Amino acid sequence: MNIIVCIKQVPATTKVETDPQTGTLKRQGVEAVINPLDLHALEAAVLLKERYGGSITAISMGPPPAEAALRNAIAVGVDEAILLSDRTLSGSDTLATAYALAAAIRRVDSFDLIVCGAKTVDGDTAQVGPELAEQLGIPNISFVQRIDGIDDGRITTERVLDETIQLVSVLLPCVLTVTKEASEPRLPNLKSKINSMHATIKLLKASDLDVDHKRIGLNGSPTQVIRVFPPEKRKKGVMFGGLPAEASARLLEQLKKIKQIE
Repeated sequence: MNIIVCIKQVPATTKVETDPQTGTLKRQGVEAVINPLDLHALEAAVLLKERYGGSITAISMGPPPAEAALRNAIAVGVDEAILLSDRTLSGSDTLATAYALAAAIRRVDSFDLIVCGAKTVDGDTAQVGPELAEQLGIPNISFVQRIDGIDDGRITTERVLDETIQLVSVLLPCVLTVTKEASEPRLPNLKSKINSMHATIKLLKASDLDVDHKRIGLNGSPTQVIRVFPPEKRKKGVMFGGLPAEASARLLEQLKKIKQIE
């Protein structure tokens, strides 16, 4: 069984600035980590490999430092790693990202399954996995919390959607997006970490892909950020004690004071 895992580096902090001109995150100088749910996707892939055999290829799209994420993936069981990195891909929205990733995946000899984290902490859209499936013309199961197994070319999973538990089975190949309940990420041992530092990471540029360059990067992204602003800070609450009539009068007085009522 040949599995592809898509992973992404994300800021290790929520205190990230946004470029006012492009509406994209400023990642320079910010510590980066593997997106948390992608770690669960990675572990789910490794568990399937241990159960059914085969190989795992990890793919990441991002700047050159994203190579560190791929080396971490190799340390926990990935066999091959591909970094899709090119300035022309910078600023891609989810559709442009899925389009580029699909083009990179088509260069892989063959695959039976693609596993992604359900969403990323920096975008929180949960769109790339389903869009990737659409680009490749294969089924998608989102928000998978358990993989039951593979039999006769079908994978059976469990997911929670709209407050219901669904048992979903589809023919391979397909795309799964997984939640944290799907697996518990393992930690690499020292030997694996050392070996991963010497592993070969395959680098792909946009010019290596069969893509329409008008559909990649910021200019090829139909999603445009109009305005970015921090959430409004909530003011400290005030409690009014005493009898109901007294508390109501004090509340009314306070609301008039802050001009919420006249």
